[in-house]
Amino acid sequence: MKFIHTADLHIGKRVCEHSMLEDQKHILGEILKIVEAEKPDALLIAGDVYDKSVPSAEAVEVLDDFLVELSNRGTKTFVLSGNHDSAERIAFGGRIMASRGIHMSPVYTGAFEPVTLKDEFGEVDVWMLPFVRPATIKACLGSGDAADAERETVTDYTSAIQMAVSKMNRVPGRRNVLLAHQFVTGSQVDENGSEEFVGGLDNVESYAFDGFDYVALGHIHRPQNVVKDDSGVGRVRYSGTPLKYSLSEANHQKSVTVVELGNAGANGAEGSKAALSIREIPLKPLRDVRKIEGTFAELISAEYRESQVREGKSLDDYIYVVLTDENDVNDAAAKLRGYYPKLMTLGYNNSRTQSAAHLDFENVDQKSPSEIFCDFFKEMNNREMNLDESKFVQDLIDSIWQEKK
Repeated sequence: MKFIHTADLHIGKRVCEHSMLEDQKHILGEILKIVEAEKPDALLIAGDVYDKSVPSAEAVEVLDDFLVELSNRGTKTFVLSGNHDSAERIAFGGRIMASRGIHMSPVYTGAFEPVTLKDEFGEVDVWMLPFVRPATIKACLGSGDAADAERETVTDYTSAIQMAVSKMNRVPGRRNVLLAHQFVTGSQVDENGSEEFVGGLDNVESYAFDGFDYVALGHIHRPQNVVKDDSGVGRVRYSGTPLKYSLSEANHQKSVTVVELGNAGANGAEGSKAALSIREIPLKPLRDVRKIEGTFAELISAEYRESQVREGKSLDDYIYVVLTDENDVNDAAAKLRGYYPKLMTLGYNNSRTQSAAHLDFENVDQKSPSEIFCDFFKEMNNREMNLDESKFVQDLIDSIWQEKK
């Protein structure tokens, strides 16, 4: 049985005030082409379908068009709600859409009903576990002594997911696929990336997903295997986002994951994991995300821009600019947008910013306010204050202290 796994569409997202809708329409079109070529049994979308819990009308229209195209192709599709989504909005109309092969994850209630698919090896149950927090799991355990005892065991995200999974009545001998949207311990995240996690508090240990033949994860934007079996195949996997949503993702190769499940166990042995193969199909975006660095004069020069085009890079990409000029360029961002219309941010890398990045004051409690400010000024500007500046600062500090008295 063949699946295509993707996640974190973030439809409607804005990055540095740039709407990504045009790029998202393009990449969803690329995914449709892959679906047409691969003819999977199902497409798995593992959460964060929208970027906001109350998406814009335009974002809803983009998803609607995508799901209609999938339904018209006869592609069964599983859509999970993530932490950016409203579970209720994702669930709306789900029972009606299921008749067209579009399965929207219901709001979590503690009860699960899989969708069963069939191939030449038998049945595969597909389960959907929307993004949940421990409090949600506890609230859905019901009442009575048994429920109270279960509630006591839910102490963190791992035990919460274990409790949720224990409510799935998996049939022995059947293959099982799970869609989930959580931060799994050991996942590789990007510094200053777009993912949301709370210093380890929301980590889920991978053993919470034991027993599934494949776990299609969303939440982390970098494609990766979290858990591999003895053959090195990733059974618990993040597909990553189909688009780059931050500079930290500039070096990612975005893709969709193609998952093929064989018989139950390599030799069909009941109770063992199904044979599994995984491959990635790269996605080509409408625009790339990249960084350029140099002096203002260098970056706007015809020679530099022509070299970019020769290297196959578009001047219409989403570009983060770092200027190396020692002095700030007046109105630099507006001027640069004349050459790079999708300019995202503008920063500087020079002696001033480098020294500012290494501020390290000692014996602060033994210095006067004016001395501390003098140290700060020197670090920021690479020079001492002159007499007029020193007098101005001292007069200002004196006036503040006088008011406080």
